[in-house]
Amino acid sequence: MVVTRRQRQAAEEANINADEYDLNVQVATSKTPKKGTTPSSQKQHDHAHHDHRGCPAHLLKEATNGDSKTKGNEQGESQLSQMISYGIIILLAIITYATYPGNTLGNKGLDPTIHTVFYYGWISAISTGFGVLPLCFVREMKEYWVGVSNAIAAGMMCAASYSLFVEGCTFHDDNDDSSLSPVVRTAIGCAMGLLFILGTKSFLDSHEDVKVGSLSGADTRKILLIVFVMTLHSFSEGVGIGVSFGGEHGNELGVFISASLAVHNIPEGLAVAIVLLPRKVSKATAAIWCVVTSLPQPLMAVPAFMFVHSFLPILPVGLGFAGGAMMWVAFMELLLEAYEDTDLVTTGVTSTLALGVMLVVQRTIEDSH
Repeated sequence: MVVTRRQRQAAEEANINADEYDLNVQVATSKTPKKGTTPSSQKQHDHAHHDHRGCPAHLLKEATNGDSKTKGNEQGESQLSQMISYGIIILLAIITYATYPGNTLGNKGLDPTIHTVFYYGWISAISTGFGVLPLCFVREMKEYWVGVSNAIAAGMMCAASYSLFVEGCTFHDDNDDSSLSPVVRTAIGCAMGLLFILGTKSFLDSHEDVKVGSLSGADTRKILLIVFVMTLHSFSEGVGIGVSFGGEHGNELGVFISASLAVHNIPEGLAVAIVLLPRKVSKATAAIWCVVTSLPQPLMAVPAFMFVHSFLPILPVGLGFAGGAMMWVAFMELLLEAYEDTDLVTTGVTSTLALGVMLVVQRTIEDSH
């Protein structure tokens, strides 16, 4: 085995400390050893000289070096994770530039293509990452403000759930040939969403050793649950993009729906980010997780555009499914945690204000059409 310079230096320091210790013992000893015998302190000195690994000073040095190495590895892993996150962000930017459809983008005189539909869904998904920007100016959040952030996220998610329920219940399309009313289909989807999220939470709770990066335990389970719910919500939005492009109004309606979702996704990304950042997730990684929650939008927009008549009957079910799951997480996870970190009044007022602001933003986007 190769001995490094640091190990040799530690051994020398250990031997010096051992010599000083043995010298003090010899001075303090008043009894003179017999001729031909070796003092016990001399034996200890010889043993420490030939095998410095048993010296307490060396053991302390090794423990110190081990702690520093462990901290260095953790710091290296953290830096590596951040470098990977920045690399992924660069890759997303390259994909955004490379998939630009050119003259077909937003041209009312041309029929929408699969490429155009995918790109609008992709832009809508990428916009979710911009929800992290308002939090880039916050260095560290105390427990009280973590609770306030959870209350804000809960209010935003409640507003999104309400919009999904309204959209599902009032859904109408001439090509919709389902025998069930939109209200019934939305209610069925809501019940399925609640059962599904309860099953998912039960599965995550049974796997307490789950770990994502530097997070483990309850933090990881909560983050995975929220990310999972927001991802489910994006499936129905992706179907909405594809159906809008494949409907009667074609390119014009599809462009408006995609732009509205892109603006709508920014506060949704903010809702995800304010849950991730207090749990020591870097801003770059949080931005990636925000984009991941919206990736189903371009993935579902293409098949919904190609088979628009097949997706129309199940669209209210998907809207109710996502709304029910999101509502459960908002009430049973975020609001409860916000109440524990703050108080009832702060949680109620903050979440209500966030709910109202989100509804006003959504109504403004709808009225601009």
